[in-house]
Amino acid sequence: MSQPKNKKSRTKKDLVRTISDRLDMPQLRTREIVQKTFDALVDALVEEGRVELRNFGIFQIKRREARMARNPRTGEAVPVLAKTTVTFKPGKEMEARVRAHKAREEDQPPDESKPTPSQPA
Repeated sequence: MSQPKNKKSRTKKDLVRTISDRLDMPQLRTREIVQKTFDALVDALVEEGRVELRNFGIFQIKRREARMARNPRTGEAVPVLAKTTVTFKPGKEMEARVRAHKAREEDQPPDESKPTPSQPA
């Protein structure tokens, strides 16, 4: 899935700044806590193969078998090697909040200051 071109990705630095502001905590300390949290998630995923965070989602390691695929340009059959990958399945609460946000975005009227395709620039 690709992200819309007009939207910027949120970085770890942005998350640290947001959490730091909300908790009124120094950014250096917050960054350390965020990094330790990510490290613990990865360690648990590697050790257990699955990490379930209630109301957030499930991270799981899955094995993808080797298969034959097609090069879309040439139509030629090409082998794809087996690999291990991480999947994520969002929890119900996350999914509901994302859907509600998306619905609000779609319900907003267009910005009057920007020309629409039917209006001259």
